[in-house]
Amino acid sequence: MKLPTNSRLWHLLLLRRHRSHDAKAAVTPKLRPVPTSAQLDELERNVVVRHHKNNMPLIRSLIQELEAGDQRKLSQLQAELEQLPNATHPRLQDYGEEPRELAQYVHRELPPQSTLKEFSELARALNLYRMDHLGNYTGHKSYYLTGQLATLEQAIIQYALQAVTDHGFKLISVPDILPKEVIESCGMRTEGERTQVYKLDTGECLSGTSEMALAGFFANKLLSEEQLPLKVTAVSRCYRAETSGLQEEKGIYRVHQFNKVEMFAICTEEQSEAELEEFKNIEVDLFRRLGLNFRLLDMPPCELGAPAYQKYDIEAWMPGRQMWGEISSCSNCTDYQARRLGIRYRRSVDGQILHAHTINGTATAIPRLLIALLESYQREDGIEIPAVLRPFMDHQELITRNKRIPETKLVKFIKA
Repeated sequence: MKLPTNSRLWHLLLLRRHRSHDAKAAVTPKLRPVPTSAQLDELERNVVVRHHKNNMPLIRSLIQELEAGDQRKLSQLQAELEQLPNATHPRLQDYGEEPRELAQYVHRELPPQSTLKEFSELARALNLYRMDHLGNYTGHKSYYLTGQLATLEQAIIQYALQAVTDHGFKLISVPDILPKEVIESCGMRTEGERTQVYKLDTGECLSGTSEMALAGFFANKLLSEEQLPLKVTAVSRCYRAETSGLQEEKGIYRVHQFNKVEMFAICTEEQSEAELEEFKNIEVDLFRRLGLNFRLLDMPPCELGAPAYQKYDIEAWMPGRQMWGEISSCSNCTDYQARRLGIRYRRSVDGQILHAHTINGTATAIPRLLIALLESYQREDGIEIPAVLRPFMDHQELITRNKRIPETKLVKFIKA
């Protein structure tokens, strides 16, 4: 698969600064041939279709000043170019703002809607969950899972890890604290009003997904083509400084920290579309075996974020909420992240050194998957455990009320 020309247009402007994974070293950028006005028009059309807010008039002005000999504008131009989104797959150009539903999978016949309960009601009735009255010491959007619900979380993680390692993914344990340069190189902004990133006093950041740490692990690496595709997986805590006032996103649907099993691959340009399809098929199989009702979506340009060339989402039906909720996605980022991080490979046929492509995908994101599972498997006497998870829960078949851990109430701290 050969990418359309516009995927590399802006790379005609500058040679990217290759960063080490401690994000301190840099190679001085040098000028390359300047693209034509028509090529800049194509870049601007891509910015518009993806609903990004890049300042294309400023980019054009900076290029003109550079051509006139003002080299002081080079770093400013570099900063503007860093914010441009990846190219967009031609298939998506006429999607508008809505995703295309590719398939819908129905595996469970649900009870009448009048008898269905929402996750928080189910979990509280079983005394397995706490989210209320935590702001005085853990902050907003925090939660506790206790007893069998905490065990179910670990069962889901082990189930997902077994599945992805059976497909050749190698497990890596990753850090949660990363240099901001690594996070930005992966396509997530760390500055500005709308950033989702938690920044520490040291200047480093909390990772939003282990994809970032996995990508950073291979920063400035030169791989051989024979090593590719190179597939890795990680379990990590994910930190998101996002909030939502939507009623349907209450509870643990959108929280500030959660556990996730992530898949990540480094491959050649020719392999990347096939790798994305493999990621998608693994995710579909994971949720099919869990017995969920879900649908597969092909996402439009405005939903791709900055790094993705194309992206699939999976949404599960959450019967207690009567809504579709995203539980997984996978993206082909082509060479967008690899160029920023200096991830390259040597082509075997001629020894040429090329930038790799990167693929990422969510095997399981725990909170939303718990919502879908509890609401889909609810019974009058408890929560039925999906058959594929029972080997990881000592072959237990039903979650019932937790009587060991006492229910908690808010107590105000009294100063002596």
